[in-house]
Amino acid sequence: MAYKSVFTAITDLADVGPVLEAALPFVSAEGAHIDVLCLGIDRTQTGYYFAGATALMHEETLMHAQNEARAIEQAVRDILGKSDVSWGVEAVVAQTATVAGLVAKRSRFADLVMLPKPYGESRTMDAPVVVEAAMFQGQSPVMVLPDSKPATSRPTRAVVAWNESAEAMNAVRRALPLLVAADEVEILIIDPQRHGNETSDPGAELSKMLTRHGAKVDVAIVPRTLPRVSDVILRYVADKDADLLVMGAYGHSRFREAILGGATRNLLEMAEVPVLMAH
Repeated sequence: MAYKSVFTAITDLADVGPVLEAALPFVSAEGAHIDVLCLGIDRTQTGYYFAGATALMHEETLMHAQNEARAIEQAVRDILGKSDVSWGVEAVVAQTATVAGLVAKRSRFADLVMLPKPYGESRTMDAPVVVEAAMFQGQSPVMVLPDSKPATSRPTRAVVAWNESAEAMNAVRRALPLLVAADEVEILIIDPQRHGNETSDPGAELSKMLTRHGAKVDVAIVPRTLPRVSDVILRYVADKDADLLVMGAYGHSRFREAILGGATRNLLEMAEVPVLMAH
């Protein structure tokens, strides 16, 4: 499988430059087409405002969302117009409640969805919704882009966070072209007894599968030396100077992750390399 159709959704003007600068080298190297959805979000909650103000608030927030969508679209066109890739741009105004369905519908037909980090001090409440919609409703692999490192279709070193889950297996399958192209692939297993592994050689079957595809694979088994698994993963990725992390998305329910944080949320907030996830 090749990544020939790439999709991204941008809801913040400040994300246009960083997202496209991170995504375009990947899109160009793959000879892919990129579709950009420029979203202006009308956050009006009907019935929330007192009666006399409702119509005025609707009008103001709608106008703001329209201006926001147009500004994002123009910034995207300015950058893509100077590139050598095939591209398409669509500007849409949506209410908060319809964002997930809109993103899911557009992402469903993409080979890969590339999005900015959903968590962090400067992120809006819509950013996690976009990522979750692409993965869960759109059933697409999502590459979350860091703030300062572009994605590459030929990683020097890729790390697979492996816990034998169906989500992790799906992420590996979706990342297969990148893993085969990588100079090295590290299968990272943290505290293997926690996963109920029935084999004496954790990671052996995955290693064989990837090797048969031509990937250059090593297995690393490490103890859980930090309170959060995400911190162990991030430290390993940094120590190995990896430029791609592959992992399954959300080991617990999304509700629990949203309320309690969890490994996935913490990792996405702190990651300094692209993270490819699938559910």
